[in-house]
Amino acid sequence: MSEKTTGILGGFKAFLMRGNVIDLAVAVVIGAAFTNIVNSVVKGVINPIVGAFGTKDLDRYASCLKGPCTKNAAGEVTKGVFIQWGAVLSASLTFLITAAVVYFLMLLPMKRWQDRQAARSSAEEKPAEPTERELLAQIRDALLEQRRGPSGSTDSSVPAPR
Repeated sequence: MSEKTTGILGGFKAFLMRGNVIDLAVAVVIGAAFTNIVNSVVKGVINPIVGAFGTKDLDRYASCLKGPCTKNAAGEVTKGVFIQWGAVLSASLTFLITAAVVYFLMLLPMKRWQDRQAARSSAEEKPAEPTERELLAQIRDALLEQRRGPSGSTDSSVPAPR
């Protein structure tokens, strides 16, 4: 039973210590904090701009779909069918702002950095260029092989390399 417990606990520990699980946890925490910033931008900047053309509260934009629509003091629909397209517009703006900020301020710089790192590592991995001495030795060896011919014997008129 102890082996099974150690195996389960060991597997759970390995799961938690994987990089992608920790990265996901960090992303969730950062995303939650970032949501507050985006909501503040929408409420403090976008809604007043939209309010210049209508109401500041996008949630108030609605259309009556069926019959005469009425609401009570609490804002609950008592009669008719409301389509609250202002809430959808507000959520869509929040999503677009969030996506733009994440892309332009997080993903794009990270991709550029990764591309530079990949280019740098590939440049470091290139084999070293042969020196002049090595090239001359290769040329000499190739010429000797050519002169030896198919029989493998060297011409006596050619001096042996030093």
